[in-house]
Amino acid sequence: MGRKYFGTDGIRGKVGVSPITPDFVMRLGYAAGMVLARADNTGEKKPTVLIGKDTRVSGYMLEAALEAGFAAAGVDVMLSGPMPTPAVAYLTRALRLSAGVVISASHNPFDDNGIKFFSAQGNKLPDEVELAIEAQLEREMACVSSDRLGKAHRLRDANGRYIEFCKSTYPNELDLRGLKIVVDCAHGAAYDMAPQVFHELGAEVIAIGNTPNGFNINDNVGATAPEALARAVKANHADIGVALDGDADRLVMVDRHGRIYNGDELLYLMVIDRLAVGAVPGVVGTLMTNMAVELALKKLGVGFARAKVGDRYVLEQMQERGWLLGGEGSGHLLCLDKHTTGDGIVSALQVLSALRRNNKTLDQCFDDLKLFPQVLINVKVTPGFDWQNNAKLKSEKALVEAELGDAGRVLIRASGTEPLLRVMVEASAAETAQNMARRLVDSLAA
Repeated sequence: MGRKYFGTDGIRGKVGVSPITPDFVMRLGYAAGMVLARADNTGEKKPTVLIGKDTRVSGYMLEAALEAGFAAAGVDVMLSGPMPTPAVAYLTRALRLSAGVVISASHNPFDDNGIKFFSAQGNKLPDEVELAIEAQLEREMACVSSDRLGKAHRLRDANGRYIEFCKSTYPNELDLRGLKIVVDCAHGAAYDMAPQVFHELGAEVIAIGNTPNGFNINDNVGATAPEALARAVKANHADIGVALDGDADRLVMVDRHGRIYNGDELLYLMVIDRLAVGAVPGVVGTLMTNMAVELALKKLGVGFARAKVGDRYVLEQMQERGWLLGGEGSGHLLCLDKHTTGDGIVSALQVLSALRRNNKTLDQCFDDLKLFPQVLINVKVTPGFDWQNNAKLKSEKALVEAELGDAGRVLIRASGTEPLLRVMVEASAAETAQNMARRLVDSLAA
């Protein structure tokens, strides 16, 4: 059964356009509350959910709508205010709540927003629960009797709890004294907490992207625009830079020279560090993970598997295989022995602990890894275009793959949201990747 509203990362869209409207979000809160109430068979206390949000101006409206919906379903609500997505996952689990809800559109601009849910265990909701919520959405919204209505209160110590959790994932025998770190908070949910974490571990912290006004989230700052961090690192003669996105579940880092490191490289560094103290049976990447990482890991005897693009799918494969490390080039990194979900701050601390243990700077850690150039071309196609059975494309793809052999890779996939075909080629030389990608695109027009 397909989903009508839920995507790979909750429900997301333009504010004021269905489904990101106050009436729908109130019905969503009611539907989710009814599903949670049915799942709670103890009857000892009301289900309780935690609602966090990022710094978008629309968060106030959507928070009020969700609160009303949950209350109408007889569910109590805790409100945390601005809170990173991974913090909501952690607090939901730590406080033994029924579920966690995040109002955020992650790395999108301010006029988008979305709703994500976490289970009581701090994981993304199982498919069957999302489908149950969608089924409830098709029913008429009602309201429990007045004596059963939910209540709401503010969780006053949420920031402090999460800061201490983040610090607990960093080794007790290490600190960050002597390091000057620039932290780019993307004017997002971690604007206050992220600088505190690194400061309390001993670093000299220079914060940028830490003055949200409701409209500037991800605006030329953060993990999706790391050039701002690179400039700040060089201007302040810092040792390293950390960039998060609007809800702080992504990480990009910058070395002292202003060189930007993506999720593929940071994941590789985590693996190298773990190998020094024990075995790493395998790592999960995605269809877009750079081939150089796969080859480097296999050379080290580390298994590698590719999931569909999206941290949800990475997590599913990690859980199926019992592996602890995984991630995407975009900066979603998962360390399941530290957290149940991707966490930009926690991931940064894992990288920093690797540097401290080995007494190295970030730029000194990648002698054995040189990413392959990737060329991605988006090709407009007619809706419903059957590219998989296009004879000329199939023929050219076979020729290109034969020429690349083990020194490159071809990935062709349709966009899930637009009439586009994404043609990607990796090769050891940029010119080769460019020429072969162009050949594939030209075969579509032939």
